[in-house]
Amino acid sequence: MTRVTVAGSTPYDVVIGAGAGAALPEMLEGADRVAVIHTDSLAGYAAGVMRALRERGRTVLPLVVPDAEAGKTLQVAGRCWDALGAAGFTRNDAVVTVGGGAVTDLGGWVAAAWLRGVRVVHVPTTLLGMVDAAVGGKTAINTAAGKNLVGAFHPPAGVICDVDALATLPRADYVAGLAEVIKAGFIADPVILELIEGDLEAAATPEAPFAAELIERAVAVKARVVGEDLTEQGLREILNYGHTLGHAIERAEDYRWRHGDAVAVGMVFAAELGRRAGSLDDATADRHRSILEGVGLPTSYDGTPWEALRATMAVDKKSRGARLRFVVLDRLAAPRILESPAEQTLVEAFSVVSRKAVQ
Repeated sequence: MTRVTVAGSTPYDVVIGAGAGAALPEMLEGADRVAVIHTDSLAGYAAGVMRALRERGRTVLPLVVPDAEAGKTLQVAGRCWDALGAAGFTRNDAVVTVGGGAVTDLGGWVAAAWLRGVRVVHVPTTLLGMVDAAVGGKTAINTAAGKNLVGAFHPPAGVICDVDALATLPRADYVAGLAEVIKAGFIADPVILELIEGDLEAAATPEAPFAAELIERAVAVKARVVGEDLTEQGLREILNYGHTLGHAIERAEDYRWRHGDAVAVGMVFAAELGRRAGSLDDATADRHRSILEGVGLPTSYDGTPWEALRATMAVDKKSRGARLRFVVLDRLAAPRILESPAEQTLVEAFSVVSRKAVQ
């Protein structure tokens, strides 16, 4: 097992490796009651987590929530708070999330809002959860206006990345999680890209001999960024590479698209924006499509016309007033913000990933 420390005003460790769950009790020291938020599809895995907690004398409150983005609603969060209230949870108690990125987002916000903040430990069971949602303290639910628009910054007390949990993850979900790993490679750590390109077929499975290294490197990238900028006042925005269009696609598809699939398309779009802005070289821009397609991620989208996606992007978290802002690359591992690009430039970049661009 390895540990990556996330710095900041409330530092915490991300424990990565087989059997990492052994570190959970130390992260819950002093908590008498623990609410374990999980989906029904992960009842078996969550049962093991709860059993281990009970064996160490904790009172456990199971909270079962809907799968995926269907669980990230005000109604579901409200049911969780009602349960915490009925059980008499105090600031000495804690929340544990078990599942993918959606459960992490929801459970983190439940913990952030209950009594204005109680301890939370994340036990992600997907690659996406391990390298993205569980690290960094972002918590949120969705609204009719868009994804992750209501939430809070609430760093966890720790994160447990047990790589054994990935063995039963469907291939499509694992590959979707690779989008966030590849993103970390493009914005900060090119070694990630080299490892994946060295064996694209193996990279698409958790059995790859370098799978744990990919997770560690992606987590280290995010840890460095959020340790300097928890509340996204500047540097942290680079982690949204590919997400502006990606989130708009997710919203347009009513969250039927996997997050990583949408971000993969968004990265190809962002690379094209960088190229058309005159900063990103052709080889690096083209490398996006080759590596993403190489592991089985989508690089095109034709579901919704540009005008509708453009309207959704206007309420993206990075937007300032009427100004759209995108993370682009000047070169490999050199991200920056591109503000208010020309509408024609946006349309031309979108035409690279979709036949439904405005003519």
